[in-house]
Amino acid sequence: MSVKEQKLLLLANGKPSALYTISTSRFGTGDKFGSYATPLGKFVIRTMIGKGLPLGSVLHSREPTGEILKPNAPGRDPIVSRILWLDGNESGNRNAFERCIYIHGTPREKELGHPASYGCIRMRSVDVAMLCNRVDTGVPVTITTGPLPKPEFLYPAEEKRPVEPATLALHNPKEPAGSHTQG
Repeated sequence: MSVKEQKLLLLANGKPSALYTISTSRFGTGDKFGSYATPLGKFVIRTMIGKGLPLGSVLHSREPTGEILKPNAPGRDPIVSRILWLDGNESGNRNAFERCIYIHGTPREKELGHPASYGCIRMRSVDVAMLCNRVDTGVPVTITTGPLPKPEFLYPAEEKRPVEPATLALHNPKEPAGSHTQG
């Protein structure tokens, strides 16, 4: 996942499988409590919440409220659809789990591609749901300020969706590369 590019690259068996547009923190990078910054480094997905919920389902305190928001609905900015809760593996991101740093859906999809969050990594509801279906807890995640590799067969979700839309750097997803269907 690249803060600079606001993209997440999914790797299947070490090979690029999907590219997603994301939003990281509007407050920059870091791991300090109260900073609202996105931490950098190596993480694992500790837990996943919301699998099977309808897209746009509002999650408050990690529990579904029963409310469902459409993309770009006016008003609040809650966490929606899915939560992939990150746990830092390094001294520079050791507070991530306690800070509740998630990869999650957002109803503010127009803001994706630009830093807009309060520390978490935001994705389209459809993208975070697809991602949640392709990975498990324990999967490594890397967040960097550097660029992602530029494989020729992947395109940003807004331009073309030959595989599936998304942006994130994950390793060892449940599905082997090329086993997903277009939809």
